[in-house]
Amino acid sequence: MPGLIGKKIGMTSVFSADGKNIPCTVIEAGPCIVTQVKTVDNDGYEAVQLAFDDKKEKNTSNPLVGHFKKAGTTPKVKIVEFDEFEQEFNLGDVVTVDGIFEENIFVDITGISKGKGFQGVVKRHGFGGVGDSTHGQHNRLRAPGSVGASSYPSRVFKGMRMAGRTGGDQVKVENLRVLKVIPENNLLIVKGSVPGAKGSYLIIEK
Repeated sequence: MPGLIGKKIGMTSVFSADGKNIPCTVIEAGPCIVTQVKTVDNDGYEAVQLAFDDKKEKNTSNPLVGHFKKAGTTPKVKIVEFDEFEQEFNLGDVVTVDGIFEENIFVDITGISKGKGFQGVVKRHGFGGVGDSTHGQHNRLRAPGSVGASSYPSRVFKGMRMAGRTGGDQVKVENLRVLKVIPENNLLIVKGSVPGAKGSYLIIEK
């Protein structure tokens, strides 16, 4: 599906026509550069590769430097492939937010959620804990409890919900309404929240 690469600026709120205060997220969407046009003959499938946000050449590998020079652009940080574009693109074309999105359409946004470090089962999985501080439950209020049997199966099953690293996962939020498009600043304002911290990269798809 067609889309753009963007960067999360932050959250704000706007007032609707009937006076309701709507929470929304501001996204810097593009401009993106077409760095490769994939075809069935050459690559086995059709797609358009877009790149976003400048990067220093000294921090870019030589193969990627050559890849970007072929498209006539400077090295970029984020590269994503999109398919099913309605219009035709050529190498080096610039794709802007007003050429893809308009107000009151619904988009899907993918990002990397905020990392929360190593967390226990109460925060990570919503366990209730012991719930009673009597009967010798001194420091077991947020403990996971029993995790496996003894003689059989003599092991802990894979997938057991336990403590561990939380967040930092790829998350996709679907059907967010576009409230406003500001093409002169490459901004997209969508209703609700999107995954990731401020400044993190997002993939916005129609």
